[in-house]
Amino acid sequence: MAYVEAFTKASGTMGRPPRLHVPGAVHHVTLRGNHSQDIFFVREDRQRMSKLLADATTRFDARIHAYCYMTNHIHVLVQVGDDPLSSIMLRVAGGYARQTQARLQTTGHLFEKRFHSVLVDVDQYFLTVLRYIHLNPVAAGLAQSPDAYEWSSHHVYTGARVEPWVTTEFALSQFAPDTERAMSAYRRFLNGDSGGGPAALPDSWISHDKRILGGDDFARRLLGDAWKPKSAKSLETLIQEACTRFGCVPAELSSPSRQPVLVAARAWVAQEALAGRIASVAEVARRFNRDESSLRHALKVHTARR
Repeated sequence: MAYVEAFTKASGTMGRPPRLHVPGAVHHVTLRGNHSQDIFFVREDRQRMSKLLADATTRFDARIHAYCYMTNHIHVLVQVGDDPLSSIMLRVAGGYARQTQARLQTTGHLFEKRFHSVLVDVDQYFLTVLRYIHLNPVAAGLAQSPDAYEWSSHHVYTGARVEPWVTTEFALSQFAPDTERAMSAYRRFLNGDSGGGPAALPDSWISHDKRILGGDDFARRLLGDAWKPKSAKSLETLIQEACTRFGCVPAELSSPSRQPVLVAARAWVAQEALAGRIASVAEVARRFNRDESSLRHALKVHTARR
């Protein structure tokens, strides 16, 4: 796959980076109900979601490699064409919300305002994400096995169900050249017999740009001049530097004290941790036994002053 750096316009909450758009790229998408509320209420709801995704593959020249409908969210492994992912998800989510609200005679937001997505390094993580999606109901305790959960593309991969809008050829071709052998190998992979990895996606698999599931080399190819390598420093190193800079000790930074110099030191650590892709604000807040929202406010003030 030839990767060309391209960006969609920023959307969603201010301050978040714009979504990445690379024609032909594969994205793992999670679309959740607003405030984690249910989005499926009757059997026909999931059928309508399938129809909307199927329509999107035609309208936007996209491919759906995998899907799973949980109770309050969905997972989709989608390969985009020339149209950005946001166009696809806007049509799918908007269409589903309108139809569902009309049936239930309700108003308001059915989904969170911003869907979550990561651009997947196909060479390294495509099959891992596929496995994660199909094992999601098992991990959530909704079924004993993927076979026992109706609402996922797992059944298309095993040949138990035919859904022409789901593309299985690419994944199956990585197991074996003929379909029957590939399906058998897929089952073994799903059961963990072929080094399939865990049924979760550790943060360590995400590049230092949270929009990308892949290593630094993959991120560098995508982002070009915008790519920034992770700092070699650790969070503890930053804390020691802050203590030297602000004239304090680590224990004070973890104390309840709100002395201005300690507030500034904590904000400095958070800023440097983010800039160096060392830790998130939440991780820094936990290290200092602070409330995340308070640290974010301090960081905003500190940034403005700088």
